[in-house]
Amino acid sequence: MTGRTWKNRPRAGETGGSACPTKTGQAETACPTSLAGYDGIQEIPIATPAKTNAARLLDQAGVRYELRHYPVVEEHLSALQVAEAIGMPPEQVFKTLVARGDRTGVVLACIPANTELDLKALAAASGNKKVELVPVKEVLGLTGYIRGGVSPVGTKRPYPLYLDETAELWDVISVSAGIRGCQMLLCPADLTRVVDALPCPIAIF
Repeated sequence: MTGRTWKNRPRAGETGGSACPTKTGQAETACPTSLAGYDGIQEIPIATPAKTNAARLLDQAGVRYELRHYPVVEEHLSALQVAEAIGMPPEQVFKTLVARGDRTGVVLACIPANTELDLKALAAASGNKKVELVPVKEVLGLTGYIRGGVSPVGTKRPYPLYLDETAELWDVISVSAGIRGCQMLLCPADLTRVVDALPCPIAIF
């Protein structure tokens, strides 16, 4: 991750955020008790629907998170447009992609909104010789989620999840809550713990 720097990231002890649990063997500090208004951003005033399955799983795991809603425009489902809609930097908003390896079968890759998936790096990390993205028409059947609303939490089956290592640079990241129009903000360490994700360099900037 040499040479990568991010702007506007609150650090432990600074106004606007607090550190998440660190790697095993290091001192731990609590995740933020409230994520509302993180980085000075106001929540979008939209009617709140019932909690998604992904959010309920976080509740069961005792994870602190914030649901941030945004208006859905069918033509604007890209992760970059979602980042703009919720008022967060695209480096901090992670999209979940569904891929298939020639040895392991289906795997999930979670990368920043403004990046592309490095298929060779994902293959190496997941123990495959070759990895390809699955066709969009297969996403719902494999994950239970539709395009534009794929969450790394609560898929139909517990597929291996590979999280781009830059997630660890942030105190809070955003991932889909499992439906279009709703994102979950949480500590990357909590996401890694809940879904047993493997942080690795799989994004092309």
